[in-house]
Amino acid sequence: MERSFKLVRLGEDQKTIYPMYFLKGEVIYWWDSVKALEEVQPVTWNRLKELFLEKYYPKYMQKQMEMKFLELKQESMTVLEYEKKFTELSRFVTKYVETDEEKAQRFQQGLEYWIRDRVSMFEIDTYVRVVQKAALIESNGAQSRKERDNKKRKLFYQKERSESGYQHDKNVKRIGFQKGWNAQ
Repeated sequence: MERSFKLVRLGEDQKTIYPMYFLKGEVIYWWDSVKALEEVQPVTWNRLKELFLEKYYPKYMQKQMEMKFLELKQESMTVLEYEKKFTELSRFVTKYVETDEEKAQRFQQGLEYWIRDRVSMFEIDTYVRVVQKAALIESNGAQSRKERDNKKRKLFYQKERSESGYQHDKNVKRIGFQKGWNAQ
């Protein structure tokens, strides 16, 4: 709403009227009852936000979202999935990410340890750069694991082939020896 206020250049006295056209269902009835109780004085935009949050985003929910945010770790998510969840939750607890540097630090703290260790070497202090570097490190790590696994598989098959070839040679010699012995 506040972004749209800037777009349509609303004055303070209009800020509580404009949003009412966007309310639907039960919220309309809630607002009508609140307005009737607050009718002694005009409801300011700040008071409307306060009343709305009190009703639809109470303190206990705010605490829950704060805990979810503080406990958020990358774990089994990719960096980009983690970033999406981080962004979703951070909008509820802006006090922890007031600056770009704080946001970058907080994001970095939740990364998987092997990614976090590599990212921290770069001493990055912007959120976008931390996310980019973490995604790059994760991608390179996945590529390295794939190459390592391919090498292991190749070595395993080479060893297996050489052993089976050796076994084949022994079997041929044994069969040939037996045939020669039987012929005599």
